This record gives sequence, C-alpha cells and structure tokens, in this order.
Amino acid sequence: MEKFIQLVMSANDILYHDYVLYIVLGTGILFTFWTKFCQYRALTHGVAVIRGKYDREDDPGAINHFQALSAALSATVGLGNIGGVALAIALGGPGAVFWMWMVGIFGMALKATEVMQSMMYRNTKDPKNPHGGPMWVAKEGLKKMNPKLAKLGSFIGGVFCVTLLISTITGGNMFQAWNVAEITHSYFPTVPKIFSGIVMTLITGMVIIGGIHRIGSVTGRLVPFMCGLYLVAAIYVLFAKVGQIPEMLQLIFTCAFNPAESKGAFLGGTAGYSFLWGMKRALFSSESGQGSAPIAHSAAKTDEPIREGVVAGLEPFVDTLVVCTLTTLVILLTGAWNRGPEAFFEKTPTLVNATQLVVTEGDKDRTLIGKIAEKTDQHIDFLNGNPGVGEAFLRRWPLSSVKSEQKSGTYWIPETGEIPTKDRESVRITGPWAENNTIFMVARKQTLDSDTGKNLYRVYGTITPVGERLLVAWKPFESLETAAPEMAGPEVFNDFVGAALTGHAFDRVTPGLGMWLVTICCWLFAVSTLISWSYYGEQGMIYLFGPKSVLPYKVIYCALILISTCGFIKTDIELDAITAMGTGVMLWANIPIMLIFARVTMKAYADYMHRLDTGKMKGHKYPNFVDVIEGQD
Repeated sequence: MEKFIQLVMSANDILYHDYVLYIVLGTGILFTFWTKFCQYRALTHGVAVIRGKYDREDDPGAINHFQALSAALSATVGLGNIGGVALAIALGGPGAVFWMWMVGIFGMALKATEVMQSMMYRNTKDPKNPHGGPMWVAKEGLKKMNPKLAKLGSFIGGVFCVTLLISTITGGNMFQAWNVAEITHSYFPTVPKIFSGIVMTLITGMVIIGGIHRIGSVTGRLVPFMCGLYLVAAIYVLFAKVGQIPEMLQLIFTCAFNPAESKGAFLGGTAGYSFLWGMKRALFSSESGQGSAPIAHSAAKTDEPIREGVVAGLEPFVDTLVVCTLTTLVILLTGAWNRGPEAFFEKTPTLVNATQLVVTEGDKDRTLIGKIAEKTDQHIDFLNGNPGVGEAFLRRWPLSSVKSEQKSGTYWIPETGEIPTKDRESVRITGPWAENNTIFMVARKQTLDSDTGKNLYRVYGTITPVGERLLVAWKPFESLETAAPEMAGPEVFNDFVGAALTGHAFDRVTPGLGMWLVTICCWLFAVSTLISWSYYGEQGMIYLFGPKSVLPYKVIYCALILISTCGFIKTDIELDAITAMGTGVMLWANIPIMLIFARVTMKAYADYMHRLDTGKMKGHKYPNFVDVIEGQD
C-alpha cells in the first residue's frame, strides 16, 4: 500500500501542477465573462426553474429540474464539505479558504457550461431514460462537427469514461466510506469500522438497484433535510462566536497571499501551498469542471438544454459558497485548526534510531520497524510502527522466532514512556486517552519540506495498552540527513483527520455536539454521495460496455464500499492522494472537451437568454412545492 500511495502521489504532482490549476481557474473566468456573469442568471432564473415554473410532463427526461439538481447536489454536498474543507485548512491554513471561494464563484460558470453541453448532445433515444455527460458530448459533438471525426469522438468519450470510473472508485466511493467509518469509530470505539462499511453497503445497494427514478426520489427528500440540519448547527456556532467573525474573515484574506504562521497543531506552509490545497479541495467538493454532474442533470425533463445548465450553476453556490464556508468558519472560529496540545511530556523526547526486527512467522520472514517495549530471556514485546505493515500494535515474539535485531539507520522514533495525562479542558471536550487514539508530535529537520517551505514534520503514533500503562507505538520518522533530527518540543496533539476535525470544532463549543451532529451528517452526506456517484459510474459503464454491464458494476461498487473500511487507508495524506487522483484525471479529460465545444454552447446560451429577456419564453404558475419535491408537478 505504501508503494501504491507513493505512485499515486507522483501522478498527482503532474495532474495538479500549478499550470493545470491556472488553466481550470482561467477556464472558469473565461466562461464567466463569455456568459456575461451567468452566476446572476443561476441565482434568479435558475431558482424559478427548480421551483417548477417551466416543468412540463411531456418533455423528454426521467426526473424534474429540482430532482436533477438534488441528485447532483447529493454527490457534491458530501464529505468534501465536512472532511475535505477540514483537510484543506489543516494542511493549507486559512488562506486555502479564499481559493475555495474563487473556485466556487468561477465554478458556477464552469458547471453551467459543462451541463449545457451535455444537455445539447445527450442521447434521448429512450425519452424516459436519457443518457448524457461529456462522453456523449465528445461522441455526438465531433460527429456533428465532421462525420469523419466520429471514431475520434467515440475514443475521447471512452477516455473520459475511464477517468470517470477512477473518480467513482476513489472520491465517489472510497473517500466517503473511509471517512464515515473513521469518524464513527473515533466517537464510538466499540463500533468496528467494518460494521459501518456493511451498513453503508446495504443502504446504497437498496437504493441504486431502483435506478435514476429511485435515486431522484430519495435525494429529492434527503438533500434538503441534511443540508438544513447541518446549516442550523453551523449557524449556532457562528452566533456563539459572532464577535470573532470579522477577524477570521480578515485572516482568510491575509493568509491567501502570505504564509500562515505555524501555531499549535498547524505546521504552516507557503502561500502557494494554501492555493494548492484550496483549489484541490474546492474542485473535489464542487466537482466544477470535472464532468460528473452533467450526467445527473442529463436525466432532467426539458426540451431546453440551456435551461438545465442555468440550474446547474446553483450547485457550486450551495456547495462551496454556503456549506463549505460555514464549515470553514466553524473550524476557524473555534480554533480547532491551530489548537493547542492535549498533553505534555515532562521533557522533550529524544529521537533515536528505530529497531529493525526480523522475525520468522510460519515459513516466512517478516521485517518490523518500531520499539522494544520489554525484553526477557524468553521473549520480546515489540511495539510495531512499521510504515506499510498495518496499524501499530504490541506483539510478543519468542526469542526463538527472532532472526536479527539491529538499529534501522534511517528511521527515527521518539523515545517516550507512558503517555502523559490530558489536561482538564481536553478531557472535557474529548474525554481521556483511549486505546487506538492516534496522536502526533512535531519533529524538526535541517532540510525544508519542498511543499510547505517549513522544516517541521509530524510524527504519528497510536496509543497502545501494555499492562496497566498506555504506551505509544510510534510510526518511524524517516530522515536521510547526516545530522539526527530532533523533536520540536514535549507537546502531544490529538490527531483529528478530515471530518473528525470538523466534529472536534463543534465539540469545542458544546461537548458532544460534534459527536452526534457530524456523525449523523457524515452518514447522510456520504450515503447520498455514494448513491449519486454510483449512477455516474453506471453511465460510464453503459457507454463503454452496454446495459448488460450495469448489474456486475453495481455489485463491485457496493463491494468497494466495504473494502474501503477494512483498514488499508491510514492517514489524511494517503486519503487525499487517492481522492485527488480521481478528480485530477477527470479534469484533464473534461476541460479540453469543454473548450472544443465552447463556441457552439455560448451561441445557444445567447439565443436562450435573448428569448427569455424578450418575453418569448413563457412559464406557468408555480406548482405545489411538495409536488415538486416528489416529482409530481
């Protein structure tokens, strides 16, 4: 797994090169001016459309505008809004939020344009079950442009579907399932992570077997409820900290262009690092330019392609500018991002070479790197913290099975005894230390990290009981420098990954609020995202292999939910690497498609707006809102 993560991170260096992010942002700016600020149209005309003013029963499509928006929002308003935002702030600092806003604003134009294109070229051979998305834009668009380009269009569409399936597996599936299992287990340690995976698998399976009609029906009810629940809780925190809001907003703008200061649990980073994390997490959360949302919108009932594109412009507004912003303010206002330590060792620990233990297990030799907890004439108690071997654990090895014991040379580990007791305030918020709590301390090397521009690094450990004591199985810290690295201080920090950091932020205001609210919202957000992304992947499979591939795909999709909770993803860095790859490959495939068909799309957009502004486009009386939600309008 460690080698796989390294390979993925190397790929992400290319996928998320600075110039790629500039191109994505630049494309959003281009369509913003080309459409004469379609963001305004989304917030006015788009709202009228989803209220059912233009819905007609005999239009081609499977679900109404509101249900199409809900299905797309259920995929975008997910754990990226809870866990992804927390990840961006934890690694990029407050400045990352500014760049998230930029993606949100210009992403409205990106999302509107890609949906317009998909609606213009969607496949409506079966009017009640249409197919659409960038793959159909490439296939049908190039064919109309020049019949000789038909095969090229089919090939480009196939390439997009491959990237779509990669993103479906990673961000649409693994990220959601892993985060839910992680936060549920962190708050309720007696609930095994695999149990969460089983429940999510069953719920998702029961919904997706009914196709887009059931998905639209479920998400139409689920999305308003889950967003409302989360927003009410976030606004409660904002009222509790209302006096600090101006200061936090100023901090966001300041840190967007100047490095945020290392403080507490936040290690700091360059302004460019904030830009990178803000862009990556906002793109993942809003899916702007990714090409996924057009697949859901293509199922909408309408004979006006541009109309559904205007509706789609509301997605980044709701997702990034509303939900993500509230999450951001909760984390910043409560100080969760740069929180202080939970405990202190009596003195700063020394970093010593980790022990490399080679043991015989069955007929195989196994190499472990960690710390010897106790050694007698008969056995060795070994705290394993070997990267890539699995979760840190304590295990007793008979001396007869130990083949060799020596210092590792390049791996270092803090020499610590029993974990010190938490301070009173930390106990009030999160309770005392417990088995399998993940913690970290800060180490310092001579060389600077190429991304952050800092020489500070986190050293992770897992609390493990040894008799009556609680010791730490440290994950070895690698350093190839001639001079030994050193610990930056005696401070011990509780590690909150992704959604767990957002939950901790709520708990800092009202202990227990995060435990229940974020856990419930994580389940709702994740399940809704799993449901919608299953449909995205399904449409990719239909394009590549035909309708007969749908059932095997759904079985594999549900199985991946379960597999993601089995424990092979360990840290937020690993999690981000996997999900970022999925988003990155789709951007590379979809942005060129958008630019190729930009001119014809903008011509259709101008014609639609001319008819709307001159009164040639007539709506009807708003239907009952309950009928709109249920698709009975």
